[in-house]
Amino acid sequence: MPLDFTAIDFETANNSPASACSVGLVKVRDSRVVDTAYWLIKPPLGYDAFLEWNVRIHGIMAADVRDALLWSEQLPDLAAFAENDVLVAHNASFDMGVIAAASAASFVESPSYDYLCSLHVARRTYQLDSYKLPSAAMAAGFADFAHHNALADSEACAAIIVHAADRHGASDIGELAAAVGTELKRVGIPWAAGSLGADVTASLARLP
Repeated sequence: MPLDFTAIDFETANNSPASACSVGLVKVRDSRVVDTAYWLIKPPLGYDAFLEWNVRIHGIMAADVRDALLWSEQLPDLAAFAENDVLVAHNASFDMGVIAAASAASFVESPSYDYLCSLHVARRTYQLDSYKLPSAAMAAGFADFAHHNALADSEACAAIIVHAADRHGASDIGELAAAVGTELKRVGIPWAAGSLGADVTASLARLP
């Protein structure tokens, strides 16, 4: 089977996982990037305060998302891009927590996806002093990208997965997960705590 997946990355306005303010998406088919997408998101009401610390990290301010679609309005586009793919993200518990928490805060059903964490993959593939995204991406031959730009981070994540799959001789995401000693996890419907991974459930628990 081919190595097909969608890499995803979110930036948030504040400490709440419900406060997504941008998303980057990279579609990979047979180990090659075939499509990308990026857009700004207006966080749900009550989760829309932009903290100075977050702005310093990603450079997105409240004025930038004033005319952007709300999470509930842009979610169909996200789902249409990702289709039925396995999602991959670096420190995936954060990004999957955003999907679950932003959906809950917006009173919409969360889309359901299997996912794999490229941070875990990197730790089982490379010998590095740091497994943060820039270091892991450099090990995969993807360097000098605009870290904390959601699209650039998604591209870096995709590069790690493709490179790691080649090193492990994995032909698809399931084989790669097995090669690094993990299983695909799942986010989405139903929201009940017992149906979500502990990491995503913890993100939901942070909602007020």
